[in-house]
Amino acid sequence: MYQQETIKPYHEGEKTTQVEQMFDNIAPTYDTLNHRLSWDIDRGWRKKAIRQLAPYQPQRILDMATGTGDFAILAAEILSPTQLVGADISEGMMDIGRKKVADKGLQDIISFEKEDCLHLSYADETYDAVTAAFGIRNFSDLDQGLKEMCRVLKTGGHLSIVELTTPVKFPMRQLFHIYSHTVLPIYGRLVSKDTAAYSYLTKTIEAFPQGEQMTEILKGAGFSEAKFQRLTFGICTMYFATK
Repeated sequence: MYQQETIKPYHEGEKTTQVEQMFDNIAPTYDTLNHRLSWDIDRGWRKKAIRQLAPYQPQRILDMATGTGDFAILAAEILSPTQLVGADISEGMMDIGRKKVADKGLQDIISFEKEDCLHLSYADETYDAVTAAFGIRNFSDLDQGLKEMCRVLKTGGHLSIVELTTPVKFPMRQLFHIYSHTVLPIYGRLVSKDTAAYSYLTKTIEAFPQGEQMTEILKGAGFSEAKFQRLTFGICTMYFATK
């Protein structure tokens, strides 16, 4: 068990249920907070992660922990797949995603489906690519979630992940610690009105395995190759794996 798997947003109940409740609660303000708290840098991180897949021209894509669909929409615009499924446990988040997809006229390509990321309903070797942005650290069982991503991916297919991480070098490590323990939870509380959510998110960022450890975890989940690249002084890390 990894440390972040023991961290829950609220006091009572099983983690997966709590995470669903938390994201339903913060869904209306999630996009605004994400972009403001990262000074819009998160948009660039997403683009980089999607462009990792461009040389392989995937036609069927699964976006895990899709949330409000930002990553799915960007992937559809950049990669032009024939089908893209956004899977998430939170209907509140996906309802916002559905509206954004309709506004952009992408509903023939992008669909949203409620899924337990640890027990996907899809058959083995269904997708050419699997993506995930800022979601896998919320899995109650990281190994199982990654194994499921590997299972539904075609042999030779690719996984592209972007995740928030803790900077490893001075002074960014110290500055990020101050920012994530003061500005992030206070602003999160003011805008989302959920006092627990943004404290939980900070704790999971600090606890989540990263870098070399994460690439070994990916290989342990069944991927033959895995690599990573730190972005913006290590505030974010991009992973790329091949089945």
